[in-house]
Amino acid sequence: MLVVVVLTTLQCSSPSSSSSGNISFSISFTKEMSDQVQDGRLLLLLANNNATEPRFQIGDGLSAQLVFGVDVEGMKPGDNIVVDEASAFGFPVQHLSEIPKGDYYVQALINRYETFKLKTGHTVKLPPDQGEGQHWESKPGNFYSTPTKVSIDATQKQTVTLVMDQKIPAIVEPKDTKYVRHIKIQSKLLTEFWGKPMFLGAHVLLPEGFDEHPDAHYPLMIYHGHFPSDFGGFRETPPDPKMDTTDYAARFGIYGYNKFQEQEAYNFYEQWKGKKFPRFIIIEIQHANPYYDDSYAVNSANLGPYGDAIMKELLPEIETKFRGIGQGWARFTYGGSTGGWEALAVQMFYPDDFNGCFAACPDPVDFRSYCLVDIYKDKNAYWYDAPFKKVPKPSHRNYLGQIQSTMQESNHLELALGTHSRSGQQWDIWEAVYSPQGEDGYPKRIFDKLTGDIDPTVAAYWKEHYDLRHILERDWATLGPKLQGKIHIYCGDMDNYYLNNAVYLMENFLKKTHSPFYKGEVDYGDRAEHCWNGDHDNPNYVSRLRYNTQYLPKILKRIQESAPKGADLKSWRY
Repeated sequence: MLVVVVLTTLQCSSPSSSSSGNISFSISFTKEMSDQVQDGRLLLLLANNNATEPRFQIGDGLSAQLVFGVDVEGMKPGDNIVVDEASAFGFPVQHLSEIPKGDYYVQALINRYETFKLKTGHTVKLPPDQGEGQHWESKPGNFYSTPTKVSIDATQKQTVTLVMDQKIPAIVEPKDTKYVRHIKIQSKLLTEFWGKPMFLGAHVLLPEGFDEHPDAHYPLMIYHGHFPSDFGGFRETPPDPKMDTTDYAARFGIYGYNKFQEQEAYNFYEQWKGKKFPRFIIIEIQHANPYYDDSYAVNSANLGPYGDAIMKELLPEIETKFRGIGQGWARFTYGGSTGGWEALAVQMFYPDDFNGCFAACPDPVDFRSYCLVDIYKDKNAYWYDAPFKKVPKPSHRNYLGQIQSTMQESNHLELALGTHSRSGQQWDIWEAVYSPQGEDGYPKRIFDKLTGDIDPTVAAYWKEHYDLRHILERDWATLGPKLQGKIHIYCGDMDNYYLNNAVYLMENFLKKTHSPFYKGEVDYGDRAEHCWNGDHDNPNYVSRLRYNTQYLPKILKRIQESAPKGADLKSWRY
């Protein structure tokens, strides 16, 4: 039976409409795509240009194009789902009737869901990762239609027919090289939680001389970050001298950035082979899940025990197979943004298993500054509290403070892409990781997705489980002795997402620690945007590509100063 799910007030309700409106879209998929019924989020995508397909132009920035979404269950081949004023929630405009008159390239896509019967007893429908890192626009197996140019006048009666007769192909797995190997395991812990086989993977960068020194055992570095398709920033061949350099990186205001990145990756390879470079193993973890491209490397009510699965299943497998030392003094973690939060979180939650973390531009480490929201005192996440005016809270700026999007806009985009925290985007994954599980099996909302009203009971849960500053302060008597000298945090003071505000609060606490004093480092980059990692000598577009070379020498120094008596400091120092 076909069901078109209309957003209700319990799920951040769709705007009310006195009529179904004039314009509608009839969307179907062919039997060649599948002869099975489909559940998922059906997306209608419109772009006013043909630079790329509409599915690749959806975002919350100034160049954002149009997306409208509806939930579907039991959609059969040939069924026509009508997307209209009453059923669809959209961004940047909420209603189909608000589409400006003009010519558009129109496309339909379904982000396909699977059914998971969780260990908690709940049944949920979510989009499983298909090896692409939870990107609905490129997820293998998703159906979509070929873009069609359509003249639209929302005031006139019009029905546009779209047929999804294309399927995104499977991902090609990366191949092993002399230096980069790949590992994938089925996690017993995650499989038990999700009710079906779940996997963890990693890209492993092996040190120079690994094969020639079979008796050597190595310290292990975990470079946390978003889903890596392969080991990033490492290239064994130089870029093509004839490579086109007309590409423009608007964020940095430079041309030829693609070639520059390839050159930086090759430079790292050259350093990696050098006689003086530390002989470490570096890994990048693949832990995409049905909510996001990354699990945040912690245990979660909604995502399951990813922290324990990584620490107790994946790391031992890697250290056994690739001769890791396998002791806490010889493990370190670092990363930026999501990876920065993870680096600090795993150091805190597994304090004896790591000897240091280097957290760059971390996601909010104090929820009194959840970007620009204080989830404990504010009543609304979208608007500043004022008696006679309504001022929106920004969500993104450049280094000059110019605003590209607001909190409401970013979250309404996510609501168009998916209900129940299923957008695969940033605010929804924070909710999925940090929130308790709701009675329906999905994450409890920290704030109403439509209005921005904050739920204080959910905020209280976040505080005790994932507010890193609060947890450090609460538990410093026991955590402090285990973390002394291990915490290093870096952030630009013009971070695009205002993440520096939470770092200030974290620093205020760390500077006051005693018994023991934290003996770490907190540093800021002047006018530096997101991804700043502590490098004061290079612009951000350079330093963001040098996380490994930035931190590995510091880690070597830490090992030399802190390794326990009798530790292996020789086998890997060739």
